[in-house]
Amino acid sequence: MNHKIYIIVATEMNLGIGRNGVMPWNIKGEMKHFTETTTKTSDPSRQNMMVMGKTTWYSIPENHRPLKNRKNVILTTNKEPDQQGVTFCGSFEEAFALADDSVENIFIMGGASIYKQVIDKKLADGIFITRINKEYECDTFFPEIPSEYGEAVNLGGGEEDDVSYSYLFYSKV
Repeated sequence: MNHKIYIIVATEMNLGIGRNGVMPWNIKGEMKHFTETTTKTSDPSRQNMMVMGKTTWYSIPENHRPLKNRKNVILTTNKEPDQQGVTFCGSFEEAFALADDSVENIFIMGGASIYKQVIDKKLADGIFITRINKEYECDTFFPEIPSEYGEAVNLGGGEEDDVSYSYLFYSKV
């Protein structure tokens, strides 16, 4: 089965995505958009797969792990025993092999080294990016979006606590 692979990320104006292992913002509208985008399927009998690094996994509040209604796959060099609803893998190939007929799309949700590998290996069919129109103090960054993804399509956005943000989608051309 051939699955679409998408990166999903929120960045501030300088492509910052985190500080000390967590997102430096708490924008409820953006989190709602993330949940809707990553749970929505065209076939209600299927679900999406979320692939993330171990730091990203542990940055999710415990009461929100695993991400509901999605298959959770954690990439790590130090494999842990699988947990209820969570599989630990050592490679993209191993992770993608878990995408059987029950999986519709695969979403890559970080962190920085995972994003860089996916972009360098040209694995993603598209990039969903929430661009937060504010600068935050970050120590972790999303890579530059390669030209092969063409122009961004604006999918909307919002404003919360005087911070505006836009939902953009880049498709591989």
